[in-house]
Amino acid sequence: MTIPAEKLTVAMPKGRIFEEALQLIREAGYRVPAEWAEDSRKLTVEVPEENLSFLMVKPVDVPTYVEHGVADLGVVGKDVLLEEDRDIYELLDLTISPCRMSVAGTPDRETVLNPKVATKYPRIADRYFREQGQQVEVVHLNGSVELAPLIGLADRIVDIVSTGRTLKENGLVELEEIARITSRLIANRASYRLKSAPIHRFYERLAHVVNEKGGSK
Repeated sequence: MTIPAEKLTVAMPKGRIFEEALQLIREAGYRVPAEWAEDSRKLTVEVPEENLSFLMVKPVDVPTYVEHGVADLGVVGKDVLLEEDRDIYELLDLTISPCRMSVAGTPDRETVLNPKVATKYPRIADRYFREQGQQVEVVHLNGSVELAPLIGLADRIVDIVSTGRTLKENGLVELEEIARITSRLIANRASYRLKSAPIHRFYERLAHVVNEKGGSK
């Protein structure tokens, strides 16, 4: 009797990473539906011929789904992993959606003893400035952090920077780079043991594409 292959559930992030991640999976030879688009209202996509199931979730929620075993694998930005500090395995740097985590502020900023720093990433910001030996007050915002220095809410911001256009349009400049950010393939710890064979195959196929493109594991 043939034992059916184990199905893998993959948490996929809505937003900017999705299209690049989906393209990578297709280039790895997985036959995913051509009509599957980011603006689809479907939150789950089944690909039975590949023994795959995909969940569409918010990027910040991907590690939660993976950590709790709802998903075996996930695709998520390194920024989320640095901020969330979840108990998962980080398997592969997919080298997609590159950007950087940076400190930014106004060009004519004054030196402040204990500056306020606005950010969507309070843990990253607090850890970075502590490592620099600088005491700051972190102001947690959920969006439009570029506005904070312009209205006096904060002296600096910590945020994701890609082209720098948004900073420039708001009269801000990049001051310091904290970390280079790319998207990663992550795995649930229990799944990694119990479904080692299909997870390893998925990993190998994606790693082959990444290496062919000039990336590294």
